[in-house]
Amino acid sequence: MDRLLRRCRIRSSLARECLAEGLGVYVMILFGCGSVAQVTTSRDTKGEYLSINLGFALGTTFGVYIAKGISGAHLNPAVSLSLCLLGRHPWTHLPFYLVSQFLGAFLAAATVHLQYYDAISSFGALEVTGPNGTAGIFATYPADYLSLGAGVLDQVIGTAALLVCVLAIGDQRNTPAPRGLEPVLVGAIVLVIGVSMGSNSGYAINPARDLGPRVYTYLAGWGAEVFSAGGSWWWVPVVATPLGAVVGSLLYELLVGVHLPDSDTLADELILANHPALELEGKCPDGEIPKPANPVNSQEWLERPTLGSAVCETAIKDAFPKCGGVHSLWGQ
Repeated sequence: MDRLLRRCRIRSSLARECLAEGLGVYVMILFGCGSVAQVTTSRDTKGEYLSINLGFALGTTFGVYIAKGISGAHLNPAVSLSLCLLGRHPWTHLPFYLVSQFLGAFLAAATVHLQYYDAISSFGALEVTGPNGTAGIFATYPADYLSLGAGVLDQVIGTAALLVCVLAIGDQRNTPAPRGLEPVLVGAIVLVIGVSMGSNSGYAINPARDLGPRVYTYLAGWGAEVFSAGGSWWWVPVVATPLGAVVGSLLYELLVGVHLPDSDTLADELILANHPALELEGKCPDGEIPKPANPVNSQEWLERPTLGSAVCETAIKDAFPKCGGVHSLWGQ
């Protein structure tokens, strides 16, 4: 069996990343929209608003666990765009990630509809809004009181908050999340956004999460009203969420990121922390540590086996995340 599975390995790294992104988004929407379906079709007798928050939060957690080792687990076009702007993800990969994320959300919506087909059909005709509206199981729609401008602001703020928190827990120069727990904390971010910013319009904070299922409902029988409802609300989660992601990324980088120690400073601190003798033997009378005659960069330092213990090497590696690669979101 192992031999057969090895033969199924895809050689293209981009194709592997796209498959991982698609499956990660699929799981996220499967649990998220599935929780909405259960609450809606049971008319709040088998769950409540918090159930939906938990469904999306845990769905996001497991989606990140699934895709993180292959694609970096963006699971969100707004996140992918922000990482490209920050120089942490190649622009050439962006359109492929977007398509994969959209398809994952679309297929997850189809699965939820299939699973709850009888329950949704029991509501009668497929209605978008109102007491028997079921389109909201799959995509977001604004509250009756929400103006279009306020809805745009709502999505910008929510997505900006998402990016500020996600960048913080993945920044190895700051106080990063313990390795392996990043997905749990990303799920917690989604949960806290849901319980604090969800009543206005359902906290899409993800273009693929909203557009993919919305297109599915259009094709599955709900019709063109899924695009005209709420004052043609459909474009707000598609446009405002990337804008919010850029705002959040700039806020974090300008207010926190640029003020953190750079890689060279971190390397010096880690070397001295793991080799205090270097500090004692090399310190000048005025308290400064002299620069070596032949300075080496962090990568060269790692490649010299005569320097540092295994513990120190691990610490240095943790401090220098891959740049421009798919793992840069989490600093691995």
